[in-house]
Amino acid sequence: MVNATRVPLSVRAQEAAVGLLSRLPAAVRARMAGPEVVVDDTRLAVDARLLIRSLGDGKSALVVGDSPELSRAALERSAPMLRAGRRPSRAVAASDVRLRGAQGLLEATLYVPASGRDRSGALVFFHGGGWVIGSRAGYDHVGRFLAERTGHRVLSVDYRLAPEDPFPAAVDDALAAFDDTVARAREFGVDPDRIVVGGDSAGATLAAVTARRAADRGDGPVPAGQWLLYPATDLAARHPSRDRFGQGFLLTDEDIAWFQDHYVPSGADRTDPLVSVLYGTVAAATPPAHLVTAGFDPLRDEGERYAEKLRAAGVPVEAVREADLPHGFLPFVFLGPRFGEAVSESAKALQRMLD
Repeated sequence: MVNATRVPLSVRAQEAAVGLLSRLPAAVRARMAGPEVVVDDTRLAVDARLLIRSLGDGKSALVVGDSPELSRAALERSAPMLRAGRRPSRAVAASDVRLRGAQGLLEATLYVPASGRDRSGALVFFHGGGWVIGSRAGYDHVGRFLAERTGHRVLSVDYRLAPEDPFPAAVDDALAAFDDTVARAREFGVDPDRIVVGGDSAGATLAAVTARRAADRGDGPVPAGQWLLYPATDLAARHPSRDRFGQGFLLTDEDIAWFQDHYVPSGADRTDPLVSVLYGTVAAATPPAHLVTAGFDPLRDEGERYAEKLRAAGVPVEAVREADLPHGFLPFVFLGPRFGEAVSESAKALQRMLD
């Protein structure tokens, strides 16, 4: 366990500032957000400007002291702030479960909406964090929100993290978690034919790889859909959006390199489709996708190219660009109306998949 006193004071101050964002009146938020930010005739949302300003322009919001341990601790400390003072909804029951991973058991949380049926669809959810940081605990408010909004169960999974467990540990855990969910569908109150894989950022990448692997293996279950929010799809090449938005928009160019270098072992082939889903052949059985990109995201272009690749292979794709938002907006659902609107729209798409 990391000693909290080792987390820099500047990080603690940032956490406190973030926790206050949603309590400010709209007019005050707009003034505090500072001058407008316009790129390619698109204005960055006030919610995003205010959040970025509170975290410190140009600084990494994710990597602390070049240390996975300190970065994880800082992110976990900030998680309660993301709830913006909201108590966990009574409309959702949460229970800890264990799933069979590729090597041993994985901790997971099952969210069951009070309005849910005896048997519903389910989202097997993988959290973001560059395959190095993040946890299901830090996404607890997200799991509850999605379960309540969709009326379906959500199973949020802790997979193994790098650098302690580099690629392919996370992708192997993700597929194993999906398979175990299907095998235990009756136990979880889930219809095995309505299980969707999804996540955000690195978690969306794991979901996309899981969908591809399940479709490609020829036997075994295949997800009913893939719910992908701003995935990293190409760890082998740079795309224009990485140069255009690699500084000042929460996820920096340096962050991306740091996460990728911790995740992928030195010398590994980054064009391996299990690393970068933008490569390789898409199997005909690959399930439909809802793929969301953010306009001010360095990963935007590779995400949109993946939507094009799926569509060219005959996979039904609903591609959405949230043009005025940065990378990572899912956990910010309670930090402002624009964040909430974007996440709510994606939750509706998820509900359509699960229904």
